[in-house]
Amino acid sequence: MTDEEQHTFLDRKDSPAGLLSTRELRGYVERGEITMVRLAVPDMQGRPKGKILSAPVFLDRVDSETDMCAYILATDINMTPLDGFALTGWEQGYGDLGVKADPATIRLLPHQPGTAFVMGDAFQLEGTPVGVAPRHILRTQLERLADLGYHVALGTETEFLLHQGTAEDLLQAGYHALRPAWPHNLDYALGHPPQVTDFFHHLHDGLKEAHIPVEAIKTEGAAGQVELTFVYGEVMAACDAYTAFRLIVNDIAQRRGMTPNFMAAPSTGVGNGLHLHLSLWSPHGNAFTYHGSDDLPPVMGRAIAGLLSAMPHLAPLYAPTANSYKRYAPHTFAPTHYTWGIDNRGCAVRVTGVGENAHLEVRLPGADANLYLAVAAACAAIIHGLQDAPDLAAPRAGDPYTADDATPVPADLAEALRVFDGNKIALDAFGDEVVGHYARGAQAELAWYRTRVTDIEREHGISRA
Repeated sequence: MTDEEQHTFLDRKDSPAGLLSTRELRGYVERGEITMVRLAVPDMQGRPKGKILSAPVFLDRVDSETDMCAYILATDINMTPLDGFALTGWEQGYGDLGVKADPATIRLLPHQPGTAFVMGDAFQLEGTPVGVAPRHILRTQLERLADLGYHVALGTETEFLLHQGTAEDLLQAGYHALRPAWPHNLDYALGHPPQVTDFFHHLHDGLKEAHIPVEAIKTEGAAGQVELTFVYGEVMAACDAYTAFRLIVNDIAQRRGMTPNFMAAPSTGVGNGLHLHLSLWSPHGNAFTYHGSDDLPPVMGRAIAGLLSAMPHLAPLYAPTANSYKRYAPHTFAPTHYTWGIDNRGCAVRVTGVGENAHLEVRLPGADANLYLAVAAACAAIIHGLQDAPDLAAPRAGDPYTADDATPVPADLAEALRVFDGNKIALDAFGDEVVGHYARGAQAELAWYRTRVTDIEREHGISRA
């Protein structure tokens, strides 16, 4: 991005260009062009949860709060009411929290005519923010960085598989014999099947109309795999836009008889990443400015050291499911060790870009990650590097998958949970409330998987026993 673009997003105090103001929304409603407003709060998995409000009712309440059951921030992926959370549960009676709209996030949903979409913040009924809400967690880390004199620029890059058949079709088939939208590797291809070309056109146009800034859409290395790159921007706005994108891409695909799959490891040997492109900015410009032949800028070096030192202890925040850890396999472009390198896509942290465009690519999160939490974890790790100055290992110049001297990525969610729950780095960054809450979420995820019998087990037990 240009210098002007980089400084614009840092200086912007109002809504991102193209989003609606409350006044503009009121005009749409008065003309009958908007009749419903989807008010959403991201849940533990990063999915938008909330209510569809009558647009006039929303405008009447835009400065107040809408009640929602607190369990939307304390549940597993199946929306199962669970015990063990301090926020809510059977002992607390599953009471309400309040969701207050963030007027800087109002956007149209072009695939849902007459509908606007608004992100909200969760509050206890006495008016205090809900400490475990993903937007609040991220905002807290951004404020910590601001106290150190830095703002964060974020660009995201997400991958997903596109399957033939609607979600109902896949369910009826028991998720067997899944058919990709195209049958082979079309990485960087510019010629696509007509159905896919049509989908890409509609997706691009829909995201543009929703003011979600897409840089590029491409086919990836696996059959049916897509990659979207989003333009650099302000962090919270980027996360909110990504949340809206997940709604839009699913709807556009379903209407064309297809289903997107954001599993981190949708099949053996295939991985879907959610890479974070990050840089730190001060009034003096990009603190990561790097020309390749020079030594690393000191701030960049400390940030890398913090990421390599802290991220091993924060994995449930960016690799939250049992499936997440099946993505970390050698020579799959997903890291297996906490390493860094110059333009090395096998490392956990990649230094890329030149001059004021230089930044870090954190390749640890998978597509199943909650983007708010993944970015919060990366920010907390960078703060750890800036404040505590851990040692920085040498960069990996060769194959990083042979880096046996580096810390390995956790083998599974159980191992990740053991080094997260009660860890000093995690507690110093997020506090007891957040660590305890997301540790409980990881425990629930593990308990669910441990009681499920899989097709692979049947294959081993019936045909090979």
